[in-house]
Amino acid sequence: MVADNIINVIVAGIGGQGVLRASDIFGQVVFAAGYDVKKSEVHGMSQRGGSVVSDIRFGKQVFSPMVPPEECDYLVVLEETQIESNVHRLRPNGVLIKPDSIDLTKLRNKRSINVALLGVLSTYLPDLPEELWLSAIRNNFAEKLHQINETAFRLGKSSR
Repeated sequence: MVADNIINVIVAGIGGQGVLRASDIFGQVVFAAGYDVKKSEVHGMSQRGGSVVSDIRFGKQVFSPMVPPEECDYLVVLEETQIESNVHRLRPNGVLIKPDSIDLTKLRNKRSINVALLGVLSTYLPDLPEELWLSAIRNNFAEKLHQINETAFRLGKSSR
């Protein structure tokens, strides 16, 4: 999957949706898989419901955390309103993962959309074993939230 290539992922949404949590989970997954990973985030207005964006880059060796313009391989958008302001960052054959990628009526807790969309992302990255995803999810949530987030991840994974 990765070899010497760098994979660029952007997670975008609005404050309170779990953009940073999703990027933390993803970063832990790729790190646990043995890749070099760099992450950066822009969240200055996040407390007011403003835009939040996190860049995650991984591969054999990564020097910069910022995804270069038009080089995003996977854009995960948690809020439809954030598509327009971020879609220009996708490379020509990049993948846009957005809320309608899953059946939102099957999502038991709407706050788990970030994890559900990571489930969709995981289908594009088959070299990252499901157990690494589940372990990172467990590491990022209190025990009482493990099951609901694991269920959300599997919903996303089965949506594609």
